[in-house]
Amino acid sequence: MTHILQGLRSGEWLTAARMRGYSLILLGLSVLAFAGWIAVSDGLIDRNGQPIGTDFSNVYAAGSLTWQGRAADAYTPALQHAAEKAVFDGRDVPFYGWHYPPFFFAIAVLVAALPYAGGLALWLIAGFAAYLTTIRTILPRQETLLVSAAFPAVFVNIGHGQNGFLTAALLGGALHWLDRRPWLAGVLIGLLAYKPQFGVLIPIALLAGGRWRTFGAAAATIVALVAISFAMFGSSIWHAFADSMNFTQTVVLEQGGTGWQKIQSIFAAVRALGASVPVAYAMQASLLALLAARRA
Repeated sequence: MTHILQGLRSGEWLTAARMRGYSLILLGLSVLAFAGWIAVSDGLIDRNGQPIGTDFSNVYAAGSLTWQGRAADAYTPALQHAAEKAVFDGRDVPFYGWHYPPFFFAIAVLVAALPYAGGLALWLIAGFAAYLTTIRTILPRQETLLVSAAFPAVFVNIGHGQNGFLTAALLGGALHWLDRRPWLAGVLIGLLAYKPQFGVLIPIALLAGGRWRTFGAAAATIVALVAISFAMFGSSIWHAFADSMNFTQTVVLEQGGTGWQKIQSIFAAVRALGASVPVAYAMQASLLALLAARRA
């Protein structure tokens, strides 16, 4: 037993052959699971009554509204839900809120130019390619692509039609290029602003590290994105986004409308344990202050 534990700790058991074999097994099981899930679905609706690609449905619906000249409606839950139902011929699918800032409509419009299945395929394939490219750039080894493709989070991300591939590519790419090409790293961080919650500690870390070129490039990228959204939709779209944040804060965050397990934060953890909203905010603020102090 001692010998086995020592082997596990040292990592000697994970040979190249085992790494390849385990990855192929995981990848094969994932493919079979996806094939089976689609086979038992009712068209674009799975056996649980949810859209294939679940979370992607909000992106596609928002893009459809934009094509109709009604982009701001995506920030009104009732209208966004109606648009999601319309995508699936009026089927009573669950509501998936649109919480992205206005410049992310550019992606939504692109995928909504295709039928839903095609848009989902474009969303996943493009994101997956960006994710693999970034990981391969960080770790240029022969087995990188296979291991990265078999990573269990890939299975989860594809199954839920999530944006994790894009987020991983932008954040991973930014960290990789931070020393080599600080301006490029800044642009990637700026593009990551489609997930505003990532913009809390990153600026503090950049300033604390004296990464002025990266900070400047990130700020310039965000300004450019905002300016483009103003040119495309006017200021009203930002008013709609600001108004929607009350729903996001109260229903999604404070009440856990989407499920506490989907919010990876100390705030969600203490709320799931029954703590009050003020206590949860205090815990989250304390953690933020601690992390910011460590970076400063």
